[in-house]
Amino acid sequence: MTLEFLGGNKLQLLVNGNAYFPALRRAFDAAQSEIYLETYIFADDETGRRIAASLVRAAERGVKVHVLVDGFGSKGLFEQTRQLLAAGNIEVLIFGPKTSPLTLRRNRLRRLHRKLVVVDARVAFVGGINIIDDRHTPRHTPPRYDYAVRIEGPLVGRVLEQSEQLWRRVSWASLRHGAQRHPPVDAAVRGTQHAVLVVRDNFRHRSDIEDAYLEAIRGAHKEVIIANAYFFPGTRFRHALRAAARRGVRVALLLQGRVEYVLLHYASRALYGSLLDAGVEIYEYHKSFLHAKVAVIDRRWATVGSSNIDPFSLMLAREANVVVDDLQFSRELRRSLLDHMRSGAKVVRRRLWHHQPLWRRLLIWIAYGCARLLMGLIGYGGKR
Repeated sequence: MTLEFLGGNKLQLLVNGNAYFPALRRAFDAAQSEIYLETYIFADDETGRRIAASLVRAAERGVKVHVLVDGFGSKGLFEQTRQLLAAGNIEVLIFGPKTSPLTLRRNRLRRLHRKLVVVDARVAFVGGINIIDDRHTPRHTPPRYDYAVRIEGPLVGRVLEQSEQLWRRVSWASLRHGAQRHPPVDAAVRGTQHAVLVVRDNFRHRSDIEDAYLEAIRGAHKEVIIANAYFFPGTRFRHALRAAARRGVRVALLLQGRVEYVLLHYASRALYGSLLDAGVEIYEYHKSFLHAKVAVIDRRWATVGSSNIDPFSLMLAREANVVVDDLQFSRELRRSLLDHMRSGAKVVRRRLWHHQPLWRRLLIWIAYGCARLLMGLIGYGGKR
């Protein structure tokens, strides 16, 4: 696929919640007319309450606030915050039914996983960070490692278009009124950076994010660095990574080192052997839980967003990534990735990997078999 980049944007890379949440609150506190917020998780915790309070203050000033959260991702986490928002005259919609995680009906697994915010049709945020306190992770580790991007410029209009479309669709499905007219989009030139919003849905954009990755990897000449929390790609993606490494491109993967979801953790390791044999470098992040979904290719092409490289993101969920064609932005993201690889990750050595204990290899292949079975049940084909 050929991406149509928009110029004139000003992009700010935000690392972790300690940069993202204050930036959100500042934008909300400066809002004058309209806010759209989409998120997979909106938690009843300190961070959620602070964001909710900023939204309520905006609504009290007459700002029209729209909040859309996923029914499964926020299940059991959102009720108190939802009541607070509703009491503040804020429109709240829930995307999809609150299904059981054991439900395998494909339409019920199609979740809202993207994280988009638009304020006054002037500033937007896209990334992978949920509205949840990322400091409170299991076993009191450091904050989850993740990224978002603050956007000013023509690209804001594309983010607003996506947010409005989905809000309108969920409104009608919920027998509610659609979104009101928004202020004129501020499409003025704010910077020099070129970027495009790439989404995945179950209509016209089923494979757009994966296709954007594949085009960039196949065209890489020097380096591919990918950081992804939940990594379980299909055949096409794995082949592209191996082919790049074999033609002399440095391919480095920064993946989840801590055990968060047991089945995916061990199943994904069944892919390590063929990648390592092709010359791919694998780093496992152990300092905290990795939640990032980013990449830098040839030090110019970069992406930041919500999409993992796994069946859930690439086939079922609604996702959104910003793809950037800019040396400065890509260098900043690359430098951040390399710093985290040095300070928080362990290299997976090929020789040691192929000499693991038998019990661990059995565990990995059993997990892989179970994961493949589940993928077959939801229709995740082997050619992806």
